[in-house]
Amino acid sequence: MAGLYDELLLMLHGIWRRRWVALAVAWGVCMLGWLGVALIPNSYESKARVYVKTQSLLEDKVGITQVQSQQDLDRMRQTLASAENLEKVVRNTDLSQTVSGEREVAAKIASLRENITITAQADPSMIDISAKSADSTLSDGANARIAQQVAQKLIDIFQEENLSGGRTETKQSLAFLDQQIAGRGKQLEAADQRRVEFAQRYVGLLPGAGSISQRMDAARMEINNIDSQLVQAQSALAAMNGQLAGTPQTLPGAGPAGGPSALAQAQSELAGMRARGWTTSHPDVVAMQRQVDALRRQGGGSSAGGAGGMSNPAYVSIKSMQAERAATVQALQTRKAQIQSDLNAMAAKQTEEPGLASEQERLDRDYEVLKTQYDKLLADREEIRLRGDVKSETGAIQFRVILPPSVPSAPTAPNRPLLLLGVLILGIAAGVGTAFAIGQLKGSFSTVARLERASGMPVIGSITQTRQPAQVAIDAKRMKWFAGASGALAGVCLLLIAVEFIQRGLA
Repeated sequence: MAGLYDELLLMLHGIWRRRWVALAVAWGVCMLGWLGVALIPNSYESKARVYVKTQSLLEDKVGITQVQSQQDLDRMRQTLASAENLEKVVRNTDLSQTVSGEREVAAKIASLRENITITAQADPSMIDISAKSADSTLSDGANARIAQQVAQKLIDIFQEENLSGGRTETKQSLAFLDQQIAGRGKQLEAADQRRVEFAQRYVGLLPGAGSISQRMDAARMEINNIDSQLVQAQSALAAMNGQLAGTPQTLPGAGPAGGPSALAQAQSELAGMRARGWTTSHPDVVAMQRQVDALRRQGGGSSAGGAGGMSNPAYVSIKSMQAERAATVQALQTRKAQIQSDLNAMAAKQTEEPGLASEQERLDRDYEVLKTQYDKLLADREEIRLRGDVKSETGAIQFRVILPPSVPSAPTAPNRPLLLLGVLILGIAAGVGTAFAIGQLKGSFSTVARLERASGMPVIGSITQTRQPAQVAIDAKRMKWFAGASGALAGVCLLLIAVEFIQRGLA
């Protein structure tokens, strides 16, 4: 331990002997360092905090969830520092006075991107915006003012993106969708026209809707239904024929057929049918009405079934019903023949042109695809329009500036007082280190023991230094000079620190 203490004393003695070298090096390093610190431009930072909240009773109703709204805010926050927005900042602040061309504008945009920070707090509704300005060609006041202007312009842009940007985006989206809808509409009309032309050439032979195979199937089903109805109608006609064969045309014993008594009886039966609620379209009512009309035309004087009898009303009624059943059978047979003819014609066309069915399927498929796209575009346009109205017209976004950007009164960087002190310490350390290095390089020995270790021979003796009074006076004067020079170094440092604080106050 004693050896270490002696070595320390020897090291300090060697440095003290070369104190003027150490002081000169310290002065040189400090002057260079302080000059470098003075050349560092001041950086002024302006901070702001905004509150953005989305809430609307209609948002959930139209499909806008809270997550989607927050994603929109995050997207706007991330794109706030885009080149387009930063160009607006450059051209609408005092930075526009420092640029004269597009190249300088691009350089300012790149510098702004590095000096702008946009962060979200733990509460995603709170967003911090900070802007720095450290242009060495500008004064401190100008840098502070530009930092505040940049932060304020970013807030304005962010507010415009939230309030009016949604309207612009909605208008652009609606315009694009209208364009697409118009194009799809023309394509849909062309596809529908091709379907109509094809139907007029081929499918129009058969009634109904759908493809050729579907219409042919429908025609076959209709023929089956007609067959069933025809069997029922023929059975009813056969029954009417049987009844008509067993019913006499006249009734024996009465006066001449068609007399007034026969007309009165027919009118009485007709009135009774109507009294029972039968309509004029009822078969019995129709038959009786024909009989009454026939009797009226005879005028009650002609014989209708031969002499010695009168016309049988039941026979007339059955005869009328037989005519109706025969007409029904004839209509069904005609209808069946017509459908069968069309079906045969369509089958013949399919045989001659086997690609008709596939052609119609292709036309129908193209039409359905276009119609689906057209309907989806219409639905998307309505949804976007409704969402845009909800966002822009209902006040769904709350925007408040919690901390407005103010002009910074002190630079945030560099910390010149600390740097000045650091340069002073570095200069002193450089001086001490230089003095110590020179002492180690010198070929002298501070003690007898070192000389013995270095030479390997014993030292007979040593002569101590003898100082005369004149030498003591000179050393004292030199000590005063050294103390003054050292104090001046510290004083210059303190003076520079004071000047820095004065400049901050003036800024």
